[in-house]
Amino acid sequence: MNSTLDFYKGKKVLITGHTGFKGSWLTAILVEAGAEVTGYSLEPPTDPSLFAEAGLEKNINHIIGDVRDRDKIMKVFQEIRPEIVFHLAAQPLVRESYKNPVLTYETNVMGTVNICEAVRLTDSVKSFLNVTTDKVYKNEELNKGFKEDDPLDGYDPYSNSKSCSELVTHSYINSFFNEMGIAVSTARAGNVIGGGDFAKDRIIPDCVRAAEKKYTGESTEDIIVRNPYSIRPYQHVLEPLNIYLTIAKAQYEDKKYAGYYNVGPNDEDCVTTGDLVDIFCKCWNEAVDQEASDTENKRKISWINRSDNGPHEAGFLKLDCDRIKQVFGWKPVWNIDMAIQKVVEFSKRRIEEPDMVADEMKKEINEFFG
Repeated sequence: MNSTLDFYKGKKVLITGHTGFKGSWLTAILVEAGAEVTGYSLEPPTDPSLFAEAGLEKNINHIIGDVRDRDKIMKVFQEIRPEIVFHLAAQPLVRESYKNPVLTYETNVMGTVNICEAVRLTDSVKSFLNVTTDKVYKNEELNKGFKEDDPLDGYDPYSNSKSCSELVTHSYINSFFNEMGIAVSTARAGNVIGGGDFAKDRIIPDCVRAAEKKYTGESTEDIIVRNPYSIRPYQHVLEPLNIYLTIAKAQYEDKKYAGYYNVGPNDEDCVTTGDLVDIFCKCWNEAVDQEASDTENKRKISWINRSDNGPHEAGFLKLDCDRIKQVFGWKPVWNIDMAIQKVVEFSKRRIEEPDMVADEMKKEINEFFG
């Protein structure tokens, strides 16, 4: 077992947003590590959901609740008395934030206030990590990676609400947590990809849905790409989760590691959406070729560029991750090609063996952390 994961054996860990895509993978990692995991979240945000298909509920203390419900959050914290808190609960979609800005702000801003307040009033907590996003920065499309001390000012309601979440956390650090000796960090991650993501309006889930429908003969449509020239810092979901666990452990053991960290891939893995989909199609079609099926040509996938005149989204996003590399000696484990390969392997196996999700997650976790 990886030394970071060894640390979590027997630790009381609370995760908000544990039923989401990243939360499900984090829950699975901590269960594998032997932590005492409590999850606090709404019902899974998608149907199907990774959380349900992996059967994670039976392995943890699973609590359905809204981060906007301060009284319930306080009750959970006081009953569980966690040592380590990972705050992932959020309304995480840019397009949804245009449709429901009030809900987005209530969840992402006041939800953070409520979690910070629960941490402040629960003396068992030693380490708290608030997970935000690479979109918190004021983006002037300057073709350079954002550094942690660049101005915060997200454009759309989602991005802006996560900027506010950062500011709330900073205020609690300065006003309360420093005096109390609670170690707190925020982590600003790039776009994550991986098996089991069923969200709307995300490019890899869109790719998987189109490929699966073509593979099973349900549809002949190819992948629709809205913004093929947008550049994003894509990384496998286990990459940021690895460093979240590293940060929370390090600051638990020594408060000097508390801070603000960008978490993204190497520069060569900051690619356009079109390039990302090209890699996906290549990996998927190679997998189909290996089956030597008479219908393989019908099951191969490609993509088309079709704008849907949706709301504004940034054209360029890239993170400067020098700080986390210097502080922790961190470097990515899987590059973009391997990340896509893992998505394809996971997705194809899920078609053929619907009950394999938990086993596939465990296999990937052990391979990544081994």
